[in-house]
Amino acid sequence: MIFNRTYRLQSPLTIAVLKERLNMQKLKVHNLDFEISEKENMLKIIPHAEDVTGVKTLPITHIGLNGNGDHGTNITLRSKPRKIDVGGPYLIVVFCLFCVVGAGLFYLINAEEYMWPSLTMVSIGIIIFIVFWLKMETGYFDYTRKIRNQVRSLITV
Repeated sequence: MIFNRTYRLQSPLTIAVLKERLNMQKLKVHNLDFEISEKENMLKIIPHAEDVTGVKTLPITHIGLNGNGDHGTNITLRSKPRKIDVGGPYLIVVFCLFCVVGAGLFYLINAEEYMWPSLTMVSIGIIIFIVFWLKMETGYFDYTRKIRNQVRSLITV
């Protein structure tokens, strides 16, 4: 949901030519290999993460190709985290949300007594979320941007 990204591109090439250009291509992002393959009548960009030692949230990208008549092809890139990777980020987001909601409830119960604990909980939740989002921007979202740029370079004439 909040980690899904969709990019739309256009190419003057036909669907058949694009599939031929993209199928079985290898992309390299941050020293990690990604492979474009056709599965279930759709092109997918899947990471080869067998040798990854650190914990990373990696995207799986689906490439949708729609013919646009004589004007080429509309390309839709939909990136989402792998199912195995998505638990940690959602857990952090839920924790930050609970901090903010819990602080609001404490404040509503008794504003005079719970003002400082409420401010502390809100601050902790916001700081953790900001650090988390910055790490996601330099990790997962950077992967999706670089995959989009490499696909864009493959589809240009």
